[in-house]
Amino acid sequence: MYAVIKTGGKQYRVASGEKIKVEQIAADVGQEIVIDQVLAVGNGAEIKVGTPLVSGATVTVTVLSHGKHDKVGIFKMRRRKHYQKRQGHRQQFTELQIGAIAG
Repeated sequence: MYAVIKTGGKQYRVASGEKIKVEQIAADVGQEIVIDQVLAVGNGAEIKVGTPLVSGATVTVTVLSHGKHDKVGIFKMRRRKHYQKRQGHRQQFTELQIGAIAG
């Protein structure tokens, strides 16, 4: 059984037992969270697609850790103008363990 969930402005296809990294969620490590923004639920060839959400469908997840992704380097330059700018960014994430999918 799998589900398509929406969190942090992005959509993820998840199945029970998987680990995923999503945009940072304000929750403690070890805490269980119920995600109710489920866009689709599938089981084999059978699929339920919501308009836009599947009513009554939930996904239970456990917070494993928080962290930062690898640094993304940003380099801007204007040729012949003696302008160079370097900048970096590390996006924060929350790692989730997918539990039960209901719906």
